[in-house]
Amino acid sequence: MSGGCAGTSGTGWRNFLYSLALAAVVVGTVNIVDVMTIHHEHPEYPLAAPIIWEGSSWLTWLASMGIAWAAFRLAPPRGKPRWRLLAVHPAGAALFSLAHVTGFVLLRKLVYGLAGAVYDFGPFWPHFAYEFGKDAFGYGLMIGGFALNEHLLALSGRAAPGKPSLYTIRDGARITRVAMVDILAVASAGNYVEFVLRDGRRPLMRTPLSALEAELGSQGFVRVHRSWLVNAMQMTGLKPEGSGDYTVELGELSVPLSRRFPEALAKLRAG
Repeated sequence: MSGGCAGTSGTGWRNFLYSLALAAVVVGTVNIVDVMTIHHEHPEYPLAAPIIWEGSSWLTWLASMGIAWAAFRLAPPRGKPRWRLLAVHPAGAALFSLAHVTGFVLLRKLVYGLAGAVYDFGPFWPHFAYEFGKDAFGYGLMIGGFALNEHLLALSGRAAPGKPSLYTIRDGARITRVAMVDILAVASAGNYVEFVLRDGRRPLMRTPLSALEAELGSQGFVRVHRSWLVNAMQMTGLKPEGSGDYTVELGELSVPLSRRFPEALAKLRAG
């Protein structure tokens, strides 16, 4: 069994690439405006100075986006458990900002050095605290943008009438494409998830179950247990087990529905 990256479905990679392209335009526009503002308010600086400052910030921002993306895949905003958001995203924001600031300082020092000058960022931590406030805001916008893009891509990927919607399961270099209607359930399996298919196959993919919950929620998949997602459209029965627990029947497959997921029970009962 070969490893892979979390969230390596085709939709996931398109989400990241689209978000990267959008960030390149939006952040680049902000940087251009900043160059014009600095040059206007500080004519004593040569134009090359703000171009170097803002250009290095733009490049290292884009280079650091992978940190925010990894945090999003580990703890998507709609994923569960909710405590994971508080555990992952403050650390993700701090790491993103540290990479961004350290990156542009080093890049500026390199460019200045090549020009025979010296770049002085000043005391690192006080300046980092100032930059972190801006970066944390941008980090939050990125996480929201990832979530919005994922939702829009899921909507655009829905099947046209008479054409089955496909999902790409990746395990390292191995690719398995299956129709959504043939996925009965998805189970957590350590660092992997296991897809339970109608034909009995159980392919694996390295990604958190919470990431799939966020990605497949718009396709009718429901979290019924900390270790299970089910395809609500394939449910054939719902059996009470006492104390508020149930068993979800999907043909010959039986999946536990925990009383800790009352929203799932309501959705399945509503059909």
